[in-house]
Amino acid sequence: MTSSVSLFSLYALFFRIGLFSFGGQLTSWIHREVVIMRAWMTDDEFLSGLALAQILPGVNSTNTAVFVGQHLRGFLGACVALLGMLTGPFFAVILAAMSYHVLMGFDAFPSVIEGVAAVALGMLARMGLVAGQNAARGFVPAAAMALTFISVGVMKWPMLYVVAVIAPLSVVLCYWREREHE
Repeated sequence: MTSSVSLFSLYALFFRIGLFSFGGQLTSWIHREVVIMRAWMTDDEFLSGLALAQILPGVNSTNTAVFVGQHLRGFLGACVALLGMLTGPFFAVILAAMSYHVLMGFDAFPSVIEGVAAVALGMLARMGLVAGQNAARGFVPAAAMALTFISVGVMKWPMLYVVAVIAPLSVVLCYWREREHE
């Protein structure tokens, strides 16, 4: 736990991310801000937390905010990061709901939303590449990623069953590999 990050800095970062992000896939933005721009965490620390955030129930971005806050400042940091992440969107959604009919009257509004969605997909692709490069440190992790992608992405098998089979298998194989190298 790093106490050098102030609670205000944590709140301000997640407030800005929550307020100025659209369409999900905030994890790539959180990664950029926390790992690359501020060096509050390493890639390995962040990706471990991201993996946990993705398997837990709830929204990945809020789970990631809670993880980052907890990692940096403990329970209070987790609460502050989550509050920061949700405060801006809370008021933005209320404002958007009040002005929805006015916004839909602008011809360019659907194009704006489409452009924002394209940016979100680009950020997601970047995060996928970064995570893949860092996670594929050997045959077993690379094989697990490939099998999961093929099973869920191509074969359209239920993700819960795929992960329930591949995750424990890859953990056991990686554990055995590490024990052999000791």
